[in-house]
Amino acid sequence: MKNDLLLLATLLTLPFSSFAAPPNIIIIMPDDMGYGDLGVTGNPVIRTPHLDKFAKESAELTNFYVSPVCSPTRASLMTGRYNQRTRCIDTFKGRSMMEPEEVTIAEMLKEAGYATGIFGKWHLGDNYPMRPQEQGFDEVLIHRGGGLAQPSEPVENKRRYTDAILFHNGQQIQSKGYCTDVYFDAAIEWMKQCQAEGKPFFAYLPPNAPHGPYHDVPEDLLAYYQSTNLTPILNGGESDKHKDTVARVFAMIENIDQNVGKLEAYLKESNQKDNTLMMFFTDNGPNTMRYVGDFRAMKSHVHEGGIHTMFYARWPERFQAGHVNDRIAAHIDMLPTLAAASGAALPKDVKIDGTNLLPLLRGEPNDWPDRALVLQTHRGDAPIPFHHMAVRTQDWKLVHPTGFGSEIMNEEVPFELYRITDDLAEAENLAEEMPEKLAELKTVYRNWYDDVSSTRPDNYAPPRIIVGSDYEMVSDLSIQDWRVGTDQGWGSKGKWLVTVAEAGSYTANVQWANPIGEREVTVHLGETTASGTLGENEDEILFTGLKLSAGNADFRVEFSGEQSRQSTPRFLRISRKP
Repeated sequence: MKNDLLLLATLLTLPFSSFAAPPNIIIIMPDDMGYGDLGVTGNPVIRTPHLDKFAKESAELTNFYVSPVCSPTRASLMTGRYNQRTRCIDTFKGRSMMEPEEVTIAEMLKEAGYATGIFGKWHLGDNYPMRPQEQGFDEVLIHRGGGLAQPSEPVENKRRYTDAILFHNGQQIQSKGYCTDVYFDAAIEWMKQCQAEGKPFFAYLPPNAPHGPYHDVPEDLLAYYQSTNLTPILNGGESDKHKDTVARVFAMIENIDQNVGKLEAYLKESNQKDNTLMMFFTDNGPNTMRYVGDFRAMKSHVHEGGIHTMFYARWPERFQAGHVNDRIAAHIDMLPTLAAASGAALPKDVKIDGTNLLPLLRGEPNDWPDRALVLQTHRGDAPIPFHHMAVRTQDWKLVHPTGFGSEIMNEEVPFELYRITDDLAEAENLAEEMPEKLAELKTVYRNWYDDVSSTRPDNYAPPRIIVGSDYEMVSDLSIQDWRVGTDQGWGSKGKWLVTVAEAGSYTANVQWANPIGEREVTVHLGETTASGTLGENEDEILFTGLKLSAGNADFRVEFSGEQSRQSTPRFLRISRKP
């Protein structure tokens, strides 16, 4: 035991270059799983033995933050920058596409000699040049948009999580099995290939589970949770519908845990566990009101339950199991941390907002300076100053919970101030008692907002989809990425902002999920217009021989009759004739 401790102490003092091989890196980030969804975080109902064991073998950061919803977290994770710098500010309607000039973790690690793979949810752009294969990933197995059973999935998938239609390196494929199983199995097979080739790997595993809808979950696990007393974790939501939803969510989470167990077995059998840096955290708070430990609220909220997640990092060669650190950290810290761990060079001429967390994870003596983290997300084409935001320092938290779902800010919602280290439940608002601290944190926020909003000219303009490129000869434009102003929900009468890569002859195929009756349909593709009649029992209409000019253009579809969510086209498929 004494010799083991001496060896550990020696390892902690060695520079990273002393190791013969850079570490493999794995990030697992489930979708809409909350802080309280593990046994190790106090949930008395959930069965997560593999993740609980992993947590105990890891170094833990107890104050780790993410954005209130998914795409902003993903953009911040990938770039080490606040998502407001990346043009990704929301989750749909053309607001969740990341600026392709951003440098991702995958690009950084690929430059350093890593194989790079993503298995699951990207949600930063479905079309060229924003897909993961254009953003540094060699191996890509994903669904489109924000999830399966959402409008950007192929119509023929019919909302399936089981045997889902996925996209492998840009090609549509038919998978076999439950989606989370498919992602992990594919990742493990790819890791085997990387090991055979002698390459370190970066595996990004963000399953779409336990994101809703909840109609397709592992049936054996569902039966268990439907027969279990869920009352201790429901946070007052005692309706049968809420209980059933939580049972379905927990079935998906236990399935994730089973897959983590499968991954763990592979790492051990292949002798890669010791030099693999594996991280686990979630993209936002839980997707229902349920147990979140000492916190309050859920996904989309800026109280702790919406943005405070668990964070475990295991690297047996470098980290001591059970080490705990309470310094605040966030998604923006992942890129600089992985750069330090791998020896990769940070992106040049880019302002990185994050900080290297290795000293915290290694337990090094460090005079860690205080810092301020800002988390803000709400619906709309651009962030509104002070709308639905939080500022977290080590000891304090400023909150303005004006509502994620609103595109305008309710000025009457008061600011909240908490001494957060003593009040994790955010129960005692000190805003009136401590006006100087309130003003101080407001100034911190305003300086942050002015900074991130001036990252580039026209800072919040969405990136343009490029159609007609050799890299994507057929582009499926979905309502995920169209622009519809302030329309509620997914909207109607939207337009796609595109760049036509090459002038030439194109076809346009407008597709609906189901027939919507006879309609007169017109496509506007920049300066080119074509019209036709959609038959009574038809769900698509094809226009051929369309001459398009190169350059920026707006694409849109018009049709006669009632305009509703049900009658909105699912896709405008644009194909360039070779």
